[in-house]
Order: sequence, then structure tokens, then C-alpha cells
Amino acid sequence: MRIGILGTGTLATALATGWTRAGHDVSIAGRSFERAEVAAKASGARARWLPEVVDADAVLLSVHWEGIADILTAAGAVARSLAGKPLIDPTNAVEHGIGVLRTERGRAIAHLVADLAPGAHVTKAFNLFPATTWMTSAPSPVTVAMCGNDQGALEITGSLVRDVGGVPAVLGGLDRARQLEEAAGFVISLAFAGVDPQSAIPAVPSSGADETPQPAARRGGRSAVGAVEVPQST
Repeated sequence: MRIGILGTGTLATALATGWTRAGHDVSIAGRSFERAEVAAKASGARARWLPEVVDADAVLLSVHWEGIADILTAAGAVARSLAGKPLIDPTNAVEHGIGVLRTERGRAIAHLVADLAPGAHVTKAFNLFPATTWMTSAPSPVTVAMCGNDQGALEITGSLVRDVGGVPAVLGGLDRARQLEEAAGFVISLAFAGVDPQSAIPAVPSSGADETPQPAARRGGRSAVGAVEVPQST
């Protein structure tokens, strides 16, 4: 699969590394081509210019939330360069160290992404774990909670989650994105207070016997709560 990555920070580099190792053709770009070259060298991906990197089967948006509009505009998203493509959004618009969401009441940053990239199939995913999760081999897989409106985009995102050792769990449509972002804020606020976020989550057994992706707890894996990292602006 051809994967384009918008952003050159630690999460972008970590996922680029994992997807390259899984055999995907990964390209990475940012507002600085020099930083894209550094990230590409570290991950095994190719450095490209922003308008070129979206020529892919799936695109990851991995920048600080305040840089979303600039990088999507530079990539031609407003002109529908991402129309029909899965656009994976791991961003969290939260106040650093506090965890309060900076978006309008009832809105998620994923909704802004969808507004700025008309026609793209936005999928919220990878927003609850730091980059280090995807850089080391974990004894048990983590659950990557995700949501989106397009089934095909969810399936592609789920396969990319598996390629870096995670277990996908679909919450529902993109209207659930704010819930995932609030969860990130919850994790951040506890972590900065010196509390292990996982200690604040009750161990509730999952139910259901179908073959759809299940939470990691059911599969002997780790929960969907981690120490969230806010992507760097690039």
C-alpha cells in the first residue's frame, strides 16, 4: 500500500518505520523538506514535497493541532487532493499539561480536519498512545480505538493498526471522535498529575462473540488507555 504522511515528528516517524517494515511504500513530507529527509532516513520512508505525498492510497495527518490548517492547505486538501482517500487523524487539540480540549463545544478536531479536506474519509485513530508504543515490541498488543464514517477507510486503517502490532476497535461514526479526544485529555490530565491513567479505568469484561475487532482486554492485550503524546508541529 502507498502511504503518505503529513508531518515529520516522532509519531509520524514511528508509524512510518512500522509501516515500512511491514512492506508498505511510505512517503513523508512536512513544511520543512530538510526535516522530512531526516524523518525519512530514520524510518526507511521517502521524503517528498507536500503536494506529492498525498498521491497515496491512505494518508496520515500527524502534526500539532494548531498546524493542521496550514499543512492541509499546502497539500492541496481544500482543492480536494484527498477526496476519496482514507485520512487518518491522530491529533488531539488539548491544552498541554491540563488536558482540556481547545475545540468548540460539541466539536472534535477531527471535524475540522473533515472540513478542511473535503471528500476525504477521515478516520480518528492512534490518538491515545505515544510514539514509543510503535517503536518497541510490546509483550501484548494495545487496542487502538477508532471511528469514522466510511467502512472502507475503517478497514484500511484497521489493517494499518495491525501492521504495527495493534488491535483495532471501531467505536462508530466520526460523531464519536470528540469522545476519543476527551479520552486523550483525561489521560493527559492524570498523567501530568502523577497518576497512572490505567489505574482509573475499571476492568470490565467485554461481551459479544462475533468476529469484529474486540478490545485488547478480551484478547489478553493492553487497554486503549496510554500516555498520550501531542504531535509536534511540522
